[in-house]
Amino acid sequence: MTPELASALLAITGQSQEWLLAGFFIFLRVGAAVAVLPVFGDQAVPQRVRLGAALAFTLVLLPLAEADLAPLVAAGRIVTPAVATEVIAGLLLGLALRLFVMVLQIAGTIAAQSTSLAQFFGGAGVDPQPAIAQVFLIGGVALAVMSGLHVRLAEAFLLSYQMLPPGRFPLPGVVSEWGVMQVARAFSLAFILSAPFVIAALVYNLALGAINKAMPQLMVAFVGAPALTLGGLLLLLVVTPVLLSIWHEAFQNFLGDPFGAAR
Repeated sequence: MTPELASALLAITGQSQEWLLAGFFIFLRVGAAVAVLPVFGDQAVPQRVRLGAALAFTLVLLPLAEADLAPLVAAGRIVTPAVATEVIAGLLLGLALRLFVMVLQIAGTIAAQSTSLAQFFGGAGVDPQPAIAQVFLIGGVALAVMSGLHVRLAEAFLLSYQMLPPGRFPLPGVVSEWGVMQVARAFSLAFILSAPFVIAALVYNLALGAINKAMPQLMVAFVGAPALTLGGLLLLLVVTPVLLSIWHEAFQNFLGDPFGAAR
């Protein structure tokens, strides 16, 4: 073996070790996020599919995030604090995105309870939900996937390296403030999505109470309950496209700047 060939092999080996180490740190962040992400992290998705998705995201991000991981790769070894920081960063991003799925479930539950549909057609799957919540959830997830969810997730992972640098623990105060804001926004968005059903049920029940006051002998409960259910289904048919578009816009805005409030 010539000296030139030996030096070339040593250079290739060193470069391969750096890429493997960088890929390992990327996989820690991506794998932690994929475990709780919507669509990819659902319990109905087989573990092999989740692992394949995490590896695919890792390969996509490896050439893009290599510069951000240079301080960790320069150390040449795996240290526990670096592993912990990457896992924490991935969980923060994944849980924040999971909240958007919970928004659809909360909104559907509120709407179902307002229209007396909470106990009809309850799901028997991994996460039993009222029928309206299942409609919102499936529609929202399908809309997100059709809009290129995998591409937006890769962009969000890449942006996370700017706000959560590798090897550094995030400040507890900043993380807590950001987390509280995400939870508050989730419940606010859920109530906005369920507002048409809550308002319609309130107006209907007030009208039903006035009718009962004027005609005490009429059993308004037997007449009003089926009408409320039918009205809820018709309202669901009319407003679902609008509500899902509102949710999808909020979801896309968050993906575009997931850590904007933590700056």
